[in-house]
Amino acid sequence: MKKIITWLKSSNRGRHIVGGVLIGLGADDTYCALYAGAGVAGALELKDKLYGGKWDWVDFGCTMAGVVVGRLIRVTLTGK
Repeated sequence: MKKIITWLKSSNRGRHIVGGVLIGLGADDTYCALYAGAGVAGALELKDKLYGGKWDWVDFGCTMAGVVVGRLIRVTLTGK
């Protein structure tokens, strides 16, 4: 469990997942959720790269995984 928490804290991966879930919950359509999630994830990674960091595909994937989870929660609760 400690390893998972440490992994989530590195590079703010937990925040990427939470942000993705919020996007998925707020989107009215699956296409909208995926499109907005990819845009936000790409913008976050571009920001990291422009400020001297590196593009991290794991962070991008965490954001998109959060979007999928959030969208599944919304579909389960609302049926649409």
